[in-house]
Amino acid sequence: MESMRTRIAIKPQITEKEIRFIQGLIDNNPSWGRSRISVEICKIWNWSDESGNLKDISCRDMLRRMDAKGQIRLPAKFGGRKVKARRPDRIQYRLHDTTPVICNIKEIMPLRISIVQARTADSDDYKSLLAQYHYLGFDMTVGENIKYMVYSRQGRLLACLLFGSSAWACEPRDRYVGWDRAARRANLICTTNNTRFLVLPWVRVPHLASHILSQICRRIGADWQQKYGHPLYLLETFVEQERFKGTCYKAANWIHVGETTGRSRNDRYNTLQVPIKDIYLYPLRRDFKRKLGHVDLG
Repeated sequence: MESMRTRIAIKPQITEKEIRFIQGLIDNNPSWGRSRISVEICKIWNWSDESGNLKDISCRDMLRRMDAKGQIRLPAKFGGRKVKARRPDRIQYRLHDTTPVICNIKEIMPLRISIVQARTADSDDYKSLLAQYHYLGFDMTVGENIKYMVYSRQGRLLACLLFGSSAWACEPRDRYVGWDRAARRANLICTTNNTRFLVLPWVRVPHLASHILSQICRRIGADWQQKYGHPLYLLETFVEQERFKGTCYKAANWIHVGETTGRSRNDRYNTLQVPIKDIYLYPLRRDFKRKLGHVDLG
């Protein structure tokens, strides 16, 4: 799962390396406007205030100054109009039925899996549940993503999952897939990261988590194709070693390919320690390496 990362509360130091990164982000995403670029940079650098709100307005001001100095080339404003930056999703805490669900998995099957639609009561419940019961809470979703809620045959809510943007760089994953930088940059869009998986704390059903993962793996490719119009070939997730053993992923046949280094991507001076995570992958088809080497989105 995604780890808690060090928050940058002040303006990050901008060196030639950061300038090249920003321009590369702009060049590789020609459909993004200035607001989207500033939000993505804040997400990548974890640039936020003490309340966890992204400092995308400050970031956009910084980008405009860099553009004026000729350090980067920002895209033109959309029609000269001021584009509002996307703010973090608003979370309204709700009460939930916490009656224990303790039984054999056969007693609640077949499960019903629902895609969470934006601006619905389910979406409000989803955010509230993750914010209250997942150790990472609920963060705003940027880019392509799918949210799932899982129900028992009797209609009880059992679990919530979020699949979103994959890690930009992950050496064990990239080595397993056979990616160089160019192939990763071109094809990362056809992968997704399981950044949240919450079985509600009052649900105690043996083998439920691995069964849910197996069900999701069977359908997410079609769900993604229908929502975004392009295929998925690989799932990934990051599991904190100090918190979890990754049992459900192993039982659902996800492949352990290595672990993270324990360094933050914002750690310019090799001084920041972050939790070490096991890296698991799940190919959605046998020829995933060939497909991810040359993806036709047409």
